Amino acid sequence: MSSLSLLDSPLFGGGFVNGEMRSLFDSSAFVDRCVETEVALATAEARLGLIPEAAAASIATAARTIRFDMTRLARETELVGYPILPMVEQMADACGEAGGYLHWGATTQDIMDTATVLQIRHALDLIERQLDDTVAALRNLAAEHRDTPMAGRTHLQQALPITFGYKAGVWLSGLERHRERLAQMRPRVLVVQFSGASGTLASLGEHGLAVQAELAKILGLAIPRITWHAARDGMAEVVQVLALVCGSLAKIAFDVSVMMATELGEVSEPFARHRGASSTMPQKRNPISCELIIAAAKVVRQHSGLMLDAMVHDFERATGPWHLEWSAIPESFALTFGALLQASFMLSGLVVHPDRMLANLGISKGLIVAEAVMMALAPLTGRQTAHDLVYAACRRAVEAGRPLFEVLAGTQEVAIPLGRERLRHLTDPANYLGSGSQMVDRILQPAPRAELEK
Repeated sequence: MSSLSLLDSPLFGGGFVNGEMRSLFDSSAFVDRCVETEVALATAEARLGLIPEAAAASIATAARTIRFDMTRLARETELVGYPILPMVEQMADACGEAGGYLHWGATTQDIMDTATVLQIRHALDLIERQLDDTVAALRNLAAEHRDTPMAGRTHLQQALPITFGYKAGVWLSGLERHRERLAQMRPRVLVVQFSGASGTLASLGEHGLAVQAELAKILGLAIPRITWHAARDGMAEVVQVLALVCGSLAKIAFDVSVMMATELGEVSEPFARHRGASSTMPQKRNPISCELIIAAAKVVRQHSGLMLDAMVHDFERATGPWHLEWSAIPESFALTFGALLQASFMLSGLVVHPDRMLANLGISKGLIVAEAVMMALAPLTGRQTAHDLVYAACRRAVEAGRPLFEVLAGTQEVAIPLGRERLRHLTDPANYLGSGSQMVDRILQPAPRAELEK
């Protein structure tokens, strides 16, 4: 059970990392993507007549049957600093005479970068799939609770009434923008890397760009306008967008965890036996999914900063910054996918307590809708006078512990212009929800086609 990393821990890893994403980025998967790139390169060069077709076929056959000596590969990678040369040596041995045409005109970073892009492509599919599930859960919450009133809070104080559907709609809006960002990012990121030692493809002479294009075609990747060995904005963008996704999830998780507080009790995470249980307090039901999401978001945020630092490559090949990506990219994908799994589980089964929301809405005894009275009174007395009258009434209500309606009903400057029945209507929080429900309807509508095609 020994492990060093949280993500690899047999104790803690399962809460943060899903096996499906883990399998995309583990060491053997990376080697497989490197081999896939080498085979595609040989195929491209054979099609263009740079190497014999028989050699490319032998390389492809060896790739399907080779069993790498991983112990040797690890030992030699530590010695060389990178895994490609040791990997190519084992592949070349398996290819026989055809091994002399393996890795033709390529450099280590070409293979590793392209392998990483292949991993990212599949990982983005998983992220988008799970994001869709989370979005669907939020859409259901927003629709179901479109008109469920609750207290809106600013600076942790009750501000004005909202609906829980409106709150869920605000959460939803951020995730839908992230779906757009992920789609828009793909053409900038899913780009082949094949440029040779200093990025000029000099090793292939006049055939360099043709090989690059054919390699990209075989792998289903885009062709770069110029080498990106030392221009890492695409890789950095990937992690920035993942950090944005996690940031939005953490905002949701923070809201839910506070709303789960005993004093509020407005929502609860889905019940499962012993989930969120305390070792000593039998009554506890801790917000475990929320905690895992918030923790994951903080780690991915650190990786996003690390990736910005990793953009500072020296000259045409960096002395160290590239290595930072080897940690930041796979861990960010793993943590983001895990956070999305926790979010979709939590939101799809979230238990909403409208009665507690309504009770909390009444805690202030009408003070939460003081603005409603002020805005109704302002056309009759002027805004500043209305503000001062209602402000003074609020202070008297707080000091006496009385409902705002009673105090205002006894204030002639307010009660006479507005009338008792209108005053009673104005001090009911359920009557001051603004356009929140209409905003929910708008966020639940399908995005216009023009917007989707951007």
